[in-house]
Amino acid sequence: MTLRTPDEYRAGLRDGRRVVYQGERVADVTAHPQLAPAVGHSALGYAIHDSHPDLAVADVGGEPTSAFWVPPRSIDDLRRRGRLIEQVSRLGGGTIVLKEVGSDALFALLRATAGQGRENAEAFAARVAREDLALAVAQTDVKGDRSLGPSAQKDPDLYLRIVDEDADSITVRGAKTHTSFSANADEIVVLPTRAMGRDDRDWAVSFAVPADTPGLTLYVSPFSEGDPNTFEHPLSSRHKLLESLTVFDDVRVPKDRVFLNREPERAGPLALAFVDFHRFTAINYKLPLLDMVVGSAVLMAEANGIAKAGHVRAKLTELITWAETVRSLAELSALRGADDNGVFRPDPLTVNMAKYHFAHGYGAATAHLVDLAGGLLITGPGVGDWDNPEVRSVLEKYYAGAVPGEERLRIANFVSDLTARAYGGYQRVLATHAEGSFEAEKLQILREFDSTRAVAYVRDLAGLG
Repeated sequence: MTLRTPDEYRAGLRDGRRVVYQGERVADVTAHPQLAPAVGHSALGYAIHDSHPDLAVADVGGEPTSAFWVPPRSIDDLRRRGRLIEQVSRLGGGTIVLKEVGSDALFALLRATAGQGRENAEAFAARVAREDLALAVAQTDVKGDRSLGPSAQKDPDLYLRIVDEDADSITVRGAKTHTSFSANADEIVVLPTRAMGRDDRDWAVSFAVPADTPGLTLYVSPFSEGDPNTFEHPLSSRHKLLESLTVFDDVRVPKDRVFLNREPERAGPLALAFVDFHRFTAINYKLPLLDMVVGSAVLMAEANGIAKAGHVRAKLTELITWAETVRSLAELSALRGADDNGVFRPDPLTVNMAKYHFAHGYGAATAHLVDLAGGLLITGPGVGDWDNPEVRSVLEKYYAGAVPGEERLRIANFVSDLTARAYGGYQRVLATHAEGSFEAEKLQILREFDSTRAVAYVRDLAGLG
């Protein structure tokens, strides 16, 4: 087994992959000024081997292995995975790092594939663990007219599909969107995005290919572009994700890398198997973000001298209740875990309740935080002012509150980065749509809840027999 170092991870990305950023081909993602910070952020998934070996390193057959790649076989394994995801997110400023998503996909493949696809998934999972690879997951199709299924679209490429097949390979065409980490991963794992019917056979496909595969192009979003500094952007200057439109232009995939080949009956179960793990990842990697919201609210209230006011204490109580409810549900989802085809999965009902509660409350939570901070979030000075000693002395005098001016400004900039600037907007959209929308979570809650006990109890009390 291999435990790669951050430098070894970076070296593996210099492979000639086709990455397009702002209309131009990127020669080296590790050196590009807008992409390199994201590579550094994801490298935390390898640095954690040394910083937290008790969580991040597992013994597999006497060999040290990244714990991310070890399938959970018990409730205790699920709880440890939750702690590992929380810790790597804490290192990453409350943002997902890299290996979490790829391992979600591996565990889903081991749960929901069969026959040759299952054999291929097992071999791929073993290789990923052995070489400590970085995986991106391309699941969300661009979808076109969302009132229509894959086979009914005017343009058949709006869902990724198989366009050719021979004895040794399949050839695929189409695109996936919202692909996190694709530009800085070793392999791209493709999963179906939805349930499919008999007419959708060509679109029922799952496989993995290296990021430098011919015909694969990664169009990276420039949303978080800029040259942020640590004074004004204490979070986003160090932590960044790359998202892409991932286009497959007649990409040939060897059959030993194919996990689902024209099996529409397995497309839905595989998509849901990924969702079960991915939302468990979501609620655990969000835990440091909950701490960030609560902690900065307390610090901002203290800096402004309003911490003892009744309305402020009420807001802090709401924030604490929101945060601790999500944390409790995250723990409960592991405690309710169960075996499924040899892999322990978290309880889907509780996972979706936790994710929905987090996302549904995020807007109100950040609104409280903005209210406590005040207009300084958008009217404060810039780093150029702060770096000028003459101007800085003025700022320190007039921006002092219940704490010195520098402390108050740095807390305000942290809150502004988290809520009011580009990074805050990114987090707001993530809260609503990442790992599934509100409606997807509500649908899964309703699907997973067994009303038998409640209905039987009411029927008995009502004398209905």
